[in-house]
Amino acid sequence: MLKMFHNRNATFLLLLCTIFLTWRTCHGGKILIVPLEGSHWVNMDIMIKALHSEGHSVDVVRTNQSWYIKDGFPHYKTITVPVAEAFNHDFVNPILKKIFHIERGESSFWTFASLQLEMFDAMYNIHRITCNMAMSMFKDEDLMNRLKARDYDLVLTDPAWGAGIMLAHALKLPLVYNVRWITSGEGHMAIAPSPLSYIPMTGSGLSDTMSFKQRFQNLLFYFIWQAQDGFLINPQYQAVCDEFFGSEVRFRDLLQGADLWLMRVDFVFEFPRPTMPNVIYMGGFQCKPAKPLPEDLEEFVQSSGEHGVIIMSMGTFVNELPADMTNEIATAFAKLPQKVIWRHKGEKPKSLGDNTLLVDWMPQNDLLGHPKIKLFVMHGGTNGVQEAIYHGVPVVGLPLFFDQYDNLLRLKERGAAKILTLATVDKDDTFLKTIQGVLNEPSYRMNMQRLSRLHRDTPIKPLDSALFWIEFVMRHKGAAHLRTESYKLPWYSYYSVDVFVFLAGALLLILITVLMLIRCLCTTRSKNKMKRD
Repeated sequence: MLKMFHNRNATFLLLLCTIFLTWRTCHGGKILIVPLEGSHWVNMDIMIKALHSEGHSVDVVRTNQSWYIKDGFPHYKTITVPVAEAFNHDFVNPILKKIFHIERGESSFWTFASLQLEMFDAMYNIHRITCNMAMSMFKDEDLMNRLKARDYDLVLTDPAWGAGIMLAHALKLPLVYNVRWITSGEGHMAIAPSPLSYIPMTGSGLSDTMSFKQRFQNLLFYFIWQAQDGFLINPQYQAVCDEFFGSEVRFRDLLQGADLWLMRVDFVFEFPRPTMPNVIYMGGFQCKPAKPLPEDLEEFVQSSGEHGVIIMSMGTFVNELPADMTNEIATAFAKLPQKVIWRHKGEKPKSLGDNTLLVDWMPQNDLLGHPKIKLFVMHGGTNGVQEAIYHGVPVVGLPLFFDQYDNLLRLKERGAAKILTLATVDKDDTFLKTIQGVLNEPSYRMNMQRLSRLHRDTPIKPLDSALFWIEFVMRHKGAAHLRTESYKLPWYSYYSVDVFVFLAGALLLILITVLMLIRCLCTTRSKNKMKRD
């Protein structure tokens, strides 16, 4: 009898769980995601898992040559677009080799110019590939009909490329960004007022405190970004819009017209600046408490004793540095009392010390949260910087390209990091001295732990905030009440140039009228005087 009762009880609980899960699935939304590859996909995947756990159905658009986005996972389904060319290792590796060669040369105007030209070429080709992918989608009537039939609630995309932006317009769906970068540069620059007197441009190497010379330099970088967007990037997307939507649809308007901007920074990391009501800050949303390390890794970490452990990773794009540089780095590590865990896939350095462990992959977040970790040597990617802040681990930065120097600069300005360049890392024991400087000066750890406390001291976790606002857009079919209308204004209206011209014209007219009256009075008076004489 007791056994029968338990069986009935278990059956009832199973039925209840099934009903609950079915209810969640039926009441969940349908979300179409157009992500970017590499490290951008790593943090988008975290958001997808969170959305799936809330009962939402997620479809992910990828190419048939996808680098990171794989099929067969339970938390999303893939929609594959066939392309002839894609953003992957074959595309990235030649660019990296050129950057290494340029940046390790003598620092000069020509080095800077060469690097900028290389970046221009890389950005042009990235967006060319993206536009080709978008055209493949729009030309595939069967694919577009299937997407429309799915009746999605919104499109979530990374606007560092524009395929998702145009797809949302084609499907007439609300648009949400998982954003730090857009096609034309840093996200804030497109949506919020951005005075160049205290908001540094990406690549300028400046903080929010600038001298006259630095403000002039910042203005030059602004023009460089504008030229890149105006001549190399925006015309490619506009050509797609012209072909499929008509010339009256401007890509810039589509880009700026998103309902919600989920910004992957916060103001613990970012310099204070103007913002907008539809910008939601979720910096560090991918960070979480550390889990226990694998047994072999934990044993290696514990063997470090009182000296602790240094970890080094150059991110998803870079598998290995030039051989002579890796040997110099290995030599420096070998001279330290700390143990070192180094993510490195290339040839084993000849000077590798017994204290250094090379790994193909490391549980970065879990290592950073381990109490024995003393220092993080990194390239300056947004994900790694946010994890270092979350866990309060000081940084030695070795930036390579794009936003990495600017990310590290924000830590340096707050006294939590030192930065090396590729040109100096293997000269005069610079790498070793820099690491020792951060390890031996307690202020670096204290400052980073202060940033960690500030970052964690929030009423709601960043990921929970992001989920709420995504669901908010789904519930209300958009967030038009939060969007500014400024992006619809021509530049002369946005800056009130037409008003100033009108006022100047009115003042000039009044001044001319007064002068003419004075002249008439003077002439009349002169004539009257001559008659009296």
